[in-house]
Amino acid sequence: MLTWNINSPSEHRAQRQLDWLATRGEDVFVLTETKASDGCALLAEGFQQAGYSVVFPTPAPREHGVMIASKVVLDADDWSTELDYLPSRAATATAHTDHGPVRLIGVYAPSRDASPDKVERKQRWLREFSDLMAGSAKNRSETRLLLGDLNVIEPDHTPRYPQFLAFEYDFYRSLIDTHDLRDAYRHTAPSEVEHSWVGRTGDGYRYDHVFCSPALTSRVSACHYVHEVRLGDPRLSDHSALAVYLDLVPLRPLVTSDPSTAASPPTLF
Repeated sequence: MLTWNINSPSEHRAQRQLDWLATRGEDVFVLTETKASDGCALLAEGFQQAGYSVVFPTPAPREHGVMIASKVVLDADDWSTELDYLPSRAATATAHTDHGPVRLIGVYAPSRDASPDKVERKQRWLREFSDLMAGSAKNRSETRLLLGDLNVIEPDHTPRYPQFLAFEYDFYRSLIDTHDLRDAYRHTAPSEVEHSWVGRTGDGYRYDHVFCSPALTSRVSACHYVHEVRLGDPRLSDHSALAVYLDLVPLRPLVTSDPSTAASPPTLF
């Protein structure tokens, strides 16, 4: 799987992103910072025409969301629609594997500045999403993979930034302590310093994450950041992608074609 903040692309940049994604070997893409835009419509249409299973709750105007595109059958569900506040910022579906059903949870948590409105907005969304994650006994017992741009960093992040508030660190901790998930990157690289977004001042942040249920931890064979999309020329996004590989066999693979070709306009010969 690969999760990537695509930074609300224009139609032109979305085509270049689709060209790059078409070269990747992952079975599932979780794309964050999507919009109800021509660029994101091109991505969704390209994946759909190429035979992918696509889950893309349409964001409201001026809002953002998540798109899941998969080379295996996804059973879409209404779990994320139970999120009353900014519902498009979570997308959920179930993939069937030799390990049993795995609930995929794509997330794009709100960012913020220092204004009280933005702080309250982020705090409310994280709180309501966490409450939904707690859910019923069934929700707590299911096997989960949570992927996306959480806009939070780990409590012992290097470097240490004073602007992060207690509720942001508490959310990261809650994924482990309350929701019984494991940071897949930290499982494979306990002490590595990596950043998936770097600001204009050169400060780096590990905003993009993959968390998995304990039952999947032993099946994580690799997890690493893919920086070429942020550092390459042309740059495809302001975020690096995060790839995770698990020793799971999908039970319902799809026959897919090249999504970059599928999304291209027809050519007359």
